[in-house]
Amino acid sequence: MTDTISAPDTRSTWRAELRGILMLALAVIGFHSLIARPFYIASGSMMPELLTGDRLVVSKYPYGWSYASVSFDVLPALRGRLFGRLPTRGDIVILTPPDPARRSETLIKRVIGLPGDTVQMVRGRLWLNGRPVATEDRGLQRIVDNGNAPCPGEVTDGICRVHMMRETLPNGASYTTMDLGQSRLDDTVAYRVPAGHIYVMGDNRDNSADSRVATDEGGLGGAVPVESIGGRAEFATFSLNGNATWNPLGWLAGFRWDRTGDSLRPVIRS
Repeated sequence: MTDTISAPDTRSTWRAELRGILMLALAVIGFHSLIARPFYIASGSMMPELLTGDRLVVSKYPYGWSYASVSFDVLPALRGRLFGRLPTRGDIVILTPPDPARRSETLIKRVIGLPGDTVQMVRGRLWLNGRPVATEDRGLQRIVDNGNAPCPGEVTDGICRVHMMRETLPNGASYTTMDLGQSRLDDTVAYRVPAGHIYVMGDNRDNSADSRVATDEGGLGGAVPVESIGGRAEFATFSLNGNATWNPLGWLAGFRWDRTGDSLRPVIRS
């Protein structure tokens, strides 16, 4: 008696392969949308905390989920958050501008004001609820070699130094900001944050298109809805300066070793 071996059904094999690829793609999208995603810093609006070329991990679940949590712009701007919670003052968040024409953008800013807060800048200093925020003048401080942009401060002996200020919010969250001198963003009118909104600013206080800047100038035009929040920045994975090229073999020379693994949560002072 002769044994016969039938040829495999190629259609079934392709279906299985396609099903596996789709399941893998859905798993990646689900992880990016619900748990965490990588994020690349493309501008200097959050200097000195974040430099152009930094790569971060952003967690998606700390404030619950909304349309902005999804990694791809596929959902309409729905109201509300699933298991929603307000961020904490001082958190660094990614957000989608509420302007429909800018839905493809993702910004990264620091949360300054929560619903009911009054936020104002007075002569370059932050005021919250009618009182100046505790501020420590750190003077000129060295900036890590950026390589992606000219030095925003003073260059002495080839070293870039920028005037730094240390802010401590009422909840104890403390972080460093940059003061580049007098600018139109140094003085703003008192702004009361509406219910269901947050007020955000960049740590680079003189060069950040944030809640202080009108929408027709590229800013956010005031506080943004909590639904716009896409996640919270947790830590830096690695960073490359502007000397790095597309070739991975050249990354070693442009690698900023001292920024690997840095936490992006604000220091809490008692």
